[in-house]
Amino acid sequence: MKQKGMFAKEYAWRGLATIGGVFVIGLTLVIGAFLVYKGSGTFLIFKHTLSEFIGSTNWGPVDNSGGGGTVGALIFICGSLATCGLALLIATPLSLGSAIFMTEISPKFGEKFFRPVVQIFAGIPSVVYGWVGLTVLVPAIKSVFHVQVGQSILAACIVLAVMIFPTITSMASDAIAAVPKTNRDGAYGLGSTRWQAIYRVIVPAAKSGIISSIIMGLARAFGEALAVAMVIGQTTAMPKGLLSRSKTITTEIAAQMGNAMEGGELKTALWTLALLLFLISLLFIWIIHRINREAKD
Repeated sequence: MKQKGMFAKEYAWRGLATIGGVFVIGLTLVIGAFLVYKGSGTFLIFKHTLSEFIGSTNWGPVDNSGGGGTVGALIFICGSLATCGLALLIATPLSLGSAIFMTEISPKFGEKFFRPVVQIFAGIPSVVYGWVGLTVLVPAIKSVFHVQVGQSILAACIVLAVMIFPTITSMASDAIAAVPKTNRDGAYGLGSTRWQAIYRVIVPAAKSGIISSIIMGLARAFGEALAVAMVIGQTTAMPKGLLSRSKTITTEIAAQMGNAMEGGELKTALWTLALLLFLISLLFIWIIHRINREAKD
């Protein structure tokens, strides 16, 4: 009787997990289909071309159902790539160094103090990062570089770097900690110093997890809107330097979606931007799975 009860519990939990998994997959497919339905109107209804959308800087969709405007989103694509790429360049070495310190240099201190601090940073709302950037970082950039306005690509990438730092650090430290102890013992047995064991044995063994953490950090940066909108300057112009103002895909969607007319060219173009962002996220997920699959093989 007791054994039957155990089997019933096992099947109940298995069924619950299966339902949850199917629900998540179905929800993702529904969201993707909805974005395709809404975003394809730019090409099917308003007769714009894909090359115009991703290759032109002329952004001027008309807020009516008649169309006739332009939907060149290259400014937002370049703005997103510039801010997220620079943020990744800043955050990656700091995150990797923190992860190594947390797991290999001082694991006791890292687990008791450093990891909780990193997790606190991960839980801070994005509006707080944006507000601190607007009130502290933007005036500092204005003062240091003697520019008229401190809102810029530089301010946005610094804020994003701080925001993605906890994500990359946590995932990279988990990947490094998962390296078998035998790898470390073997390196030390062959006469390696601690630093030689870290950069010749431990980090290469955790390479797939570290790369996955970097990609997840990049995905986090691409999806951020509020904090970036507060410090980037919100100017529809191609970024020409670190101190220039621009826009990203998410900031344009957040700024315009609430005021655009339903069924109009502007709102349809914004749905197309959202579809582009969704496809970029799927690309990042595919890359992570590909890396993990190659690591297992």
